[in-house]
Amino acid sequence: MKKFYSSILAICLGSILFSQEFTLEEFSTGLVNPVEIVHAGDERLFVVQQGGQIIVVNPDGSKNSTPFLNISSIISSGGERGLLGLAFAPDYASSGRFYVNYTNTSGNTVIARYTVSSDPNIANPSGTVLMTIDQPFSNHNGGNIHFGPDGYLWISMGDGGSGGDPQNYAQNKNSLLGKMLRIDVSGETYTSPSDNPFVGTDGADEIWSYGLRNAWKFSFDRETGDVWIADVGQNAIEEINKMSSTDLGLNYGWRCYEGNNTYNTSGCPSQETMTFPVAVYNHSGGRCSITGGYVYRGDLYPNLTGKYFFADYCSGEIGWVDQENNLEFLTDTSNFFATFGEDLQGELYVGGSGKLFKIVGEEVASVQDLNKLKISFFPNPVKDVLNVESNKKVEEISIYNFEGKLLGSFKDQAQIDVSHLSKGVYMVTVKSGKLTKTQKIIKN
Repeated sequence: MKKFYSSILAICLGSILFSQEFTLEEFSTGLVNPVEIVHAGDERLFVVQQGGQIIVVNPDGSKNSTPFLNISSIISSGGERGLLGLAFAPDYASSGRFYVNYTNTSGNTVIARYTVSSDPNIANPSGTVLMTIDQPFSNHNGGNIHFGPDGYLWISMGDGGSGGDPQNYAQNKNSLLGKMLRIDVSGETYTSPSDNPFVGTDGADEIWSYGLRNAWKFSFDRETGDVWIADVGQNAIEEINKMSSTDLGLNYGWRCYEGNNTYNTSGCPSQETMTFPVAVYNHSGGRCSITGGYVYRGDLYPNLTGKYFFADYCSGEIGWVDQENNLEFLTDTSNFFATFGEDLQGELYVGGSGKLFKIVGEEVASVQDLNKLKISFFPNPVKDVLNVESNKKVEEISIYNFEGKLLGSFKDQAQIDVSHLSKGVYMVTVKSGKLTKTQKIIKN
């Protein structure tokens, strides 16, 4: 639904009134438990199905009948296990290398490398295991993998499961659980970059940051390089963390804190040593588990630019965090959204309940076009009749009080009767095609 106070803010700040709504456009159907959406540097989308298949979705939304990869025979599945992550190497076009994150038949996390075959829509069926991480329980496996702007592979690991992190793995720097890992996979085996924070000190070489509960999804802002981490909460708080991709060794606080709230501070370092979320929300309204997304950096919908999109798996809501770190839920659906994805152009998709949807914003006029729209109101101050002149055809005029309440809309009129209005300040919005302008008037 539209959040009207966003429009009020635009009016009060003075000039241009744009809706901040977006819609979901059904893009592809017939998928089974989609948990990741990735592009490989071209127009295709690769959709990871938790049961072990990677499906190619074409630009028109159609699916290839043959999976790109099928490793269902070597994974464990059910609950939070399965094939969970996919990342194409930065040099995929020449090397053909890509990487997957799955839980094997023993339930442990595996990072493996595969290559594409001579057919660009089918991978070679056998891969090379690079890393195996023991999982003490079946839940909290993390699973997301991405190549960062530094060219290294980043891996989000959950705390090992159960509840409350009973072994305090997330705060243990010698465990890979409850961490963000960063490794170099450019060779035949993996190595740890020398600038990882715990190389040569107390802690595992692979660790970049720690104190995470179950960072099911994270992503890089393709413009700034910032890392956004959506960490699923215990029973009360869902959190969103944000860091520069150069900020190393951060402690995000779990199990000491859930969001900003104390959880179990026994043996914890001081609060001042920890990095707290930029945004949180609680479990009211049927919310229970955050699905992290991406910052919108596409070109089609400027009103979405800079917004970090996320969803709640249980409530079906989609929300965003704006550039001032304000969190807002905007769209309520009946879908169980488990993943977001970007295409080559930076347009966003969200997947769940067997479908992919494209996030569609509102087309906003360019600054150049806005400058060409000239509106004048007279007399101003006005007593009875307001005259409107424009260098373009006026399609609709709307009047709001200063609290943002719509008082009336008028089609194809150059004169508006305002005699019934009380004395005071009002905002008049004029729409002409895709162009919208707002101006203050005074009623005497």
